[in-house]
Amino acid sequence: MRATTLHGIRDIRVSEVPDPTIDKPVEAIVKVTAGCICGSDLWPYRQDADPKGHTIGHEAVGVIEEVGADVRNFSPGDFVIIPFCHCDNTCPHCLAGVNSACDNLGFTLSGQGELTKVFQADGSLVKTDGMPDAAMIPSLLALSDVMPTGWHAATCARVGPGHTVVVVGDGAVGLCGVLAASRMGAERVIVMSRHEARQRIARDFGATDVVAERDDEGVARIIELTDGVGADAVLECVGTNQAMQTAIRVARPGATVGFVGVPQEGMEIAPRSLFARNVGLFGGIAPVRTYLPDLLGMVLDGSIDPGKVFDLTVPLDEVAEGYRAMDERRATKVLVQP
Repeated sequence: MRATTLHGIRDIRVSEVPDPTIDKPVEAIVKVTAGCICGSDLWPYRQDADPKGHTIGHEAVGVIEEVGADVRNFSPGDFVIIPFCHCDNTCPHCLAGVNSACDNLGFTLSGQGELTKVFQADGSLVKTDGMPDAAMIPSLLALSDVMPTGWHAATCARVGPGHTVVVVGDGAVGLCGVLAASRMGAERVIVMSRHEARQRIARDFGATDVVAERDDEGVARIIELTDGVGADAVLECVGTNQAMQTAIRVARPGATVGFVGVPQEGMEIAPRSLFARNVGLFGGIAPVRTYLPDLLGMVLDGSIDPGKVFDLTVPLDEVAEGYRAMDERRATKVLVQP
């Protein structure tokens, strides 16, 4: 099959690689209808790939081609949403709602390709009622990662009705965090963003205020906007030390920072900065399968339209341009069509 492969710093190619195969009876092979580039894909893209030539892409939707002998709930021809983190949905962690820590955890490895394997089909996949309309595909694709991850940030931050929420980060996850906070009843949603195109999406998703300043100036602006109080809940959706420090500083005493940005080197958290103001810190890898049924219902009834985060679509042959567009911040999120 053809798939996106990473070979070195900013060296993305489309290569012929072996088709995935059913190696265990709980697995499935899915023909990818649409995949996409994630902000977290840019971290390895900007570094030296090791090993060279490995496939990349963890977000996908598609049609099942083949299932293992023990798969009971899915059949070839089903259109499915693939959570980026695969789970059995039966282990103690899954039953507690933390299926991103499943005892049999797996990940989508070739979402930017023609085929991808699901390591735990029955526990992970969610199917739609027949083949969805093409216009619905972007929002369904967003449910494989960015929308549940934004929802997880808001859930961890304990967003509730009437809250003032600050979202640190205007990538696709941050924008979905804005949508989640608005859907959860936040009265005011302040997004930190310097990019007009992303600001427009944020406002469409429910942002009431935009703060373009960063560091001390950004913190001061948010404190000013909240009459010196700070935010009731903060969503950290970047993963850098700057973003985390900002998130902690703009939280009011007693607030919680929900963090879903993949932590990068240099992240420093001083416990006393949290302790002195009773600020909580809660987050991690989104348990996508836990949130997926409810979020799918919201997409299908029109309550949310997270597919608006996709502002560029490229064919698989042009995936390298998609990476360049996101790396240069010319695109918010890129949909890839095999």
